Amino acid sequence: MTATAVTHGASAAHGFVRQRRRIGRIVQYLCIAIGLVWTLVPIYWMLSTSLKNELEASLLHPTLIPRDPTLQNYVGLAGGSLPFLRFFVNSVGSCLLAAVVAVVIAIPAAYALSRRRFRLAREAGTMVLVVRMFPMVVLLAPLYLMLLNTGTLDTLFGLVVGYTTFGLPFAVWMIKGFIDAVPIEIEEAARVDGYPRWQVLLRIVVPLIYPGLITTGIFVLMEAWNNLIYPLTFITSLEKQTLPAALVLTFTGQFKTDWGGMMAASTITTLPLMIAFFAVQRSMVRGLTAGSVTGT
Repeated sequence: MTATAVTHGASAAHGFVRQRRRIGRIVQYLCIAIGLVWTLVPIYWMLSTSLKNELEASLLHPTLIPRDPTLQNYVGLAGGSLPFLRFFVNSVGSCLLAAVVAVVIAIPAAYALSRRRFRLAREAGTMVLVVRMFPMVVLLAPLYLMLLNTGTLDTLFGLVVGYTTFGLPFAVWMIKGFIDAVPIEIEEAARVDGYPRWQVLLRIVVPLIYPGLITTGIFVLMEAWNNLIYPLTFITSLEKQTLPAALVLTFTGQFKTDWGGMMAASTITTLPLMIAFFAVQRSMVRGLTAGSVTGT
């Protein structure tokens, strides 16, 4: 009887554990489903609205599925009066340049914070992080005055300066983390061979953290791509605007909003970000493991 009771108790405990695991798995799948719905429904609504005509897109009770799907909104972007291609080129050019400039400037700064031991090094790193915590509005007025006094207001160069100013602290701290993962013994061996400090950085450290640099650049690019307040403030000419600001300025009016055209433009605007996001996923894994793999 005692052995039977023990066996029955063990079976009941095992069944309880399996039930808890099953409930936990159901809760996990439910959370994943809620997250997918929360993420994909806005994307579906954007795609659906971009395929509706002007009347259906502005209905008081909107339809989930377009009754008469049309590509007229996309055709209007290519052949309409709006310079949509110019907006796209402005966004790509300014964001790519800002990402490259931010990464190039951040490499020596991050290396100094990671390797050099100088007075107030910790305080300098903290100040870089504090600047990153500032909202964009705080930097708006001083940047505007600086661009105005230097004659670079209403230019793509001034917009790149604004993008770089806000993305640089993030790039410094992210690249610093990748440099911290590189074994210091590799640099010491290069110094023994007679390499100066700048060659150690360019020939040893940079190749080891190259995936991390790509990841950082993509993050800066995505942040600049989604920036709305800087183009609206620093750019006054319509032909020099970027896509986020152009969507606000060209598709919305006082009495009417072209929802179909705006959603079509938003769909095309989102595609580079989706491509960059998937590139970040691959590069992030390589960036986090590059130091240890190459160091071995």
